[in-house]
Amino acid sequence: MSRAWKKVAVSLATTGLLAASLSGCSAEREVATPATGESSAQSAEETLVGIAMPTKSLERWNRDGAYLEELLQDAGYETTLQYADNKVDQQITQIQNMINQGANILVIASIEGEALAPVLEEAASNDVTVIAYDRLINGTENVDYYATFDNYKVGQLQGEFVVEALDLENAAGPFNLEPFAGSPDDNNAKFFFSGAWDVLKPYVDEGKLVVPSGKAPASNDEWASIGIQGWGSDSAQAEMENRLNSFYGGGEKVDVVLSPNDSLALGIAQALEGAGYTPGSDWPVLTGQDADNANVLNMLAGKQSMTVWKDTRTLGDRVATMIDEILAGGDVEVNDTETYDNGTKVVPTYLLPPVVVTSDNVEEQLVESGFYSADDLGL
Repeated sequence: MSRAWKKVAVSLATTGLLAASLSGCSAEREVATPATGESSAQSAEETLVGIAMPTKSLERWNRDGAYLEELLQDAGYETTLQYADNKVDQQITQIQNMINQGANILVIASIEGEALAPVLEEAASNDVTVIAYDRLINGTENVDYYATFDNYKVGQLQGEFVVEALDLENAAGPFNLEPFAGSPDDNNAKFFFSGAWDVLKPYVDEGKLVVPSGKAPASNDEWASIGIQGWGSDSAQAEMENRLNSFYGGGEKVDVVLSPNDSLALGIAQALEGAGYTPGSDWPVLTGQDADNANVLNMLAGKQSMTVWKDTRTLGDRVATMIDEILAGGDVEVNDTETYDNGTKVVPTYLLPPVVVTSDNVEEQLVESGFYSADDLGL
């Protein structure tokens, strides 16, 4: 499948959204030249791109890695794709091996944003350009660009969905809320939670939303106190079971669960089912993110209310474009040069827009765009 065809297919899912995204600007990069001092354009065939993904245990990373690798190979690049089983040391070793193999560009979806500074110091000494993929790499000046979705907006969309679903502007309440946050070592998790909590906390303060478990962070800065390490479905299920068993006796029901992604939502839904909740009016509002296959099926079965879809094909397309621009030796297009401070530098960033998917628009968004086939979803 050609790269051009893929871009057309992706545009079907995002028509009007990318046009509404932040206007672009450029970040200039110094490009190494041969020892003669003469400029020399390097071809794709002469360029090795290392792609470091965190794990194969989550569906989305399999999709991301495979799609980006195929895009680059179709364009003539040499690639090496590695998954690190959510083990930081393993990812560091994989990146080290890519540098030793002569990688010119590294695309890294980090497991732990603070752990890569030493190996990226070595990458810099070998003139390797580094693109942080989806997750910001912190604590190092040796990350050149960042490509991601508007992760604060992801949380906002989840919070706004809850407000609308419960009609919090007009309903008296109170409604029982149980909030969850993502993995404390994932830089994106704080943005997801902050976006949602900025929408929902005023209703908590007002008393329209109450948190029987008491696990309601006093501020966005305390989000990690309810974080689920490694985004584990089993861990989220165990946490939800504990809350239901400990705080929901005597017929009291949970009305809404804020889940930052689909992996957590899957475990939460299993805990709800185990506690006797049934799809329909008995089932709480349950948010998610990523449009994983199992979760889309849950939405269609009434066991998840929504998911925020980040069409990772558009992210792959953007990163592939960045790589083309780096190879050309000119400016790399970005649209945010202020927000993503990694503690050492503000990393030039390209943000993409997320989309809300519910059971009502699954076919329009996910099937017509080619992200899933109708057979994948039983439609």
